Amino acid sequence: MSSAEKVFLLRSKMLSLGIDAYIIPGSDPHMSEYTASHWKKREFISGFTGSAGTVVILAEEAGLWTDSRYFIQAEKELAGSGIDLFKMGEPDTPDYAEWIAERLNPGSTLAFEGEVFSIEDARKLSKKFKAYGISIDPNQTLMDDIWEGRPPIPEKPIFLHETKYAGLSRNEKIELIREEMRNLDASHYIITSLDEIAWTLNLRGNDVSYNPVFHAYLIISLDAVYLFIDTHKITATIGKQLAVDDISIHLYSDIFKWIKDMPVESGFMFDPITTNAKIFSLIPREVIKIETDSVVKKLKGIKNKTEQEGFRIAMKKDGVAMAKFLHWMETEVPKGTVSEISAARKLKKFRAESDSFVGESFGTISAFAENGAICHYTVSEKSSLKIDTDNFYLVDSGGQYFEGTTDITRTIHLGTPSEQQKSDFTMVLKGNIALDSTSFPEGTRGVHLDILARKPLWSQGLNYGHGTGHGVGCFLNVHEGPQAIRPNDNGITLKEGMITSNEPGLYREGQYGIRIENLILAKSAGSTEFGKFLNFETLTLCPIDQNSINKKLLTHEEIEWLNSYHKKVYDEISPELDEELRLWLKDKTKAI
Repeated sequence: MSSAEKVFLLRSKMLSLGIDAYIIPGSDPHMSEYTASHWKKREFISGFTGSAGTVVILAEEAGLWTDSRYFIQAEKELAGSGIDLFKMGEPDTPDYAEWIAERLNPGSTLAFEGEVFSIEDARKLSKKFKAYGISIDPNQTLMDDIWEGRPPIPEKPIFLHETKYAGLSRNEKIELIREEMRNLDASHYIITSLDEIAWTLNLRGNDVSYNPVFHAYLIISLDAVYLFIDTHKITATIGKQLAVDDISIHLYSDIFKWIKDMPVESGFMFDPITTNAKIFSLIPREVIKIETDSVVKKLKGIKNKTEQEGFRIAMKKDGVAMAKFLHWMETEVPKGTVSEISAARKLKKFRAESDSFVGESFGTISAFAENGAICHYTVSEKSSLKIDTDNFYLVDSGGQYFEGTTDITRTIHLGTPSEQQKSDFTMVLKGNIALDSTSFPEGTRGVHLDILARKPLWSQGLNYGHGTGHGVGCFLNVHEGPQAIRPNDNGITLKEGMITSNEPGLYREGQYGIRIENLILAKSAGSTEFGKFLNFETLTLCPIDQNSINKKLLTHEEIEWLNSYHKKVYDEISPELDEELRLWLKDKTKAI
């Protein structure tokens, strides 16, 4: 069935129920970035496969709102669907609420599924449309009626994430959470984000591609812990361990009954950004509601010493795989036998040679020439290009290891890059170096540092549309908060122990894309009479393509940074390589 046919069926259902507009986000009940197939309703109706976007269906019009990472991809995937693309962040592009308000009359009905909307987003809609006399119905599950053959909720077993990797036991983590609960006079705290549940309990799963998480809800009280999960996921061994730690097991779907019947004298704490609107609607009126930013997000965003060391180990293993891959590319591409898709598969094979490799941390972006200009390009058999020596090849990839999660981007040119290509590449490199080598006072937020990565590009009238850095989980989600380095201010200060990506880029549509990404650890840089300062340790270990650099555009300090970084890469990685690869790496990391 085509997307246009699915939209027709949905509109018929809307008409029969008197619904004038229906909103379909890309989220699940846990507000996840990446969702299991069971909840990919936006993808089902529209064909758009990006990780961020919202579809709105009206009686005669339909639209998809997504950000600049997916503009090119969305245009292709929406073709023939009857769903128009709205480019978020572009001048004169309304948000979807404004667009709906302009088209509906007073007395109209706007509907959505409250279970896949956060409390905060549902409130914004309610406030917006109340002023227009438009009623809100948050209890409609229309997609369930038209989605034949919908995949079930995954039932894969969970497994233990050992304390030797986590650094803290689950009981220690639960006590840290309870300390914050006591500070806020909360008797109960609900955790709904899948990575936060996995982090708290030192458990991992396989329910979602690339993210080692499992579907569950967790409620912590001051004297009990309740885990709501499909019991098929729990092995006998883990069941015994949870029982020893006084964690009681309940069915996944029983969370709604528990909320509805919770003790009315409770002080119920939750994060309105990650808790879904259906849960909020069931909280008894008498219960004291305590809204706060996620306690777990703040705790897990700061990596303990064990986790930091785990990342260093994971980066070394990942660096070995990347060295093998880049050497293989240099050898095989000139033969004319390598495609984007075969390169991605080969990289995964090299990573899988590590004893602690579990899987990829996201779908590899393996992009040659013009495909590299699509920020979140997904290679397929149909789109895969043959890679040659006449243009840039960009590979953004990562691995899940027991010790940590990796995310790295390298752009290489295996021929003779043009002067423009060299200049573009060098400007991106200068931005990466500027962010990596800065020191900053305690209390600095990501928005304050973002300009460092963009300034070299701006000086040439260039820019990129995505953020510069995101947090990274420890054998968890490759994208996590609370910190970020981007132009918009999220109010979060960068703290010692936070691990963030550093990934400036440049994309010339129809020509090529360039991105250089390392992971960086915020560390203490000492104190002066002006306060405490932090700087970054570069964790990623992989050579940067010297063939694409215009040395004349680098300062002496930037050349010193590059030579120092490459010496570190060689010193750390070379002992793990055979003689041929060591010689290759020595050449790729030689001082310039």
